[in-house]
Amino acid sequence: MIAHALQRLSDLAWPPVCPVSGAAVEENGRLAPAAWHGLTFLDAPWCSTCGLPFPYPGAGGSQAATLCAMCIARPPVFDKARAPLAYDDASRPLVLGFKHGGRREMIDRFARWMTVAGGDCLADADVILPVPLHWRRLWSRRYNQSALLGRALSARTGLPMETDRLLRKRATPSQAGQSAKSRKRNVAGAFVVPDRNSVQGRRFVLIDDVFTTGATATACARALKRAGAVRVYVMTLCRVVRTSDPTI
Repeated sequence: MIAHALQRLSDLAWPPVCPVSGAAVEENGRLAPAAWHGLTFLDAPWCSTCGLPFPYPGAGGSQAATLCAMCIARPPVFDKARAPLAYDDASRPLVLGFKHGGRREMIDRFARWMTVAGGDCLADADVILPVPLHWRRLWSRRYNQSALLGRALSARTGLPMETDRLLRKRATPSQAGQSAKSRKRNVAGAFVVPDRNSVQGRRFVLIDDVFTTGATATACARALKRAGAVRVYVMTLCRVVRTSDPTI
């Protein structure tokens, strides 16, 4: 009751607004109708490995082992990747406000969406592991957005979150605006497992905010698997949908 009363007083002093449009909403963590309807939620049919959505179901109607052309041609290092939202003009303000603007009112809703999209990954995992920031980036930003998502997922699912199994040993430039090849070179060898015994035989859910080319996820998964991890799943809030990729 006290917490509810304090929240009501806070809402009177700082009326809640939509983190995308700035329109007034009933309570923090809500989106205005126009912002909500603009989001593109991802669901099956999608690639059973990377989660790339397909425009139509595969032959026979089963999605159990349908792969996109990219995963057939070059199977990724990670075992699965899942995201509830497409990263586009509608979701970008939501993500950037959370990542760079410190807006955390949607964090519980983000975790709910990610739990639905990545339920199969969470059901087979031992631990939640956020993608680490280099200490200089963490110091300047003051928080790790991946760790915030991981903590919310841990609270929702009961899976423990561990933050010291993987470290970013090298400060890398921002991936924004870089080509796929540049992204891959940028994070090559950037991650290290400090204690192999803490990783061997375990199944990890790697948490990040956006899946773009998969370069960061691949670098992290490679480090974890070289240290003995059995499975590495990737869960992000959003992913870029490459509409030009053919499917098989």
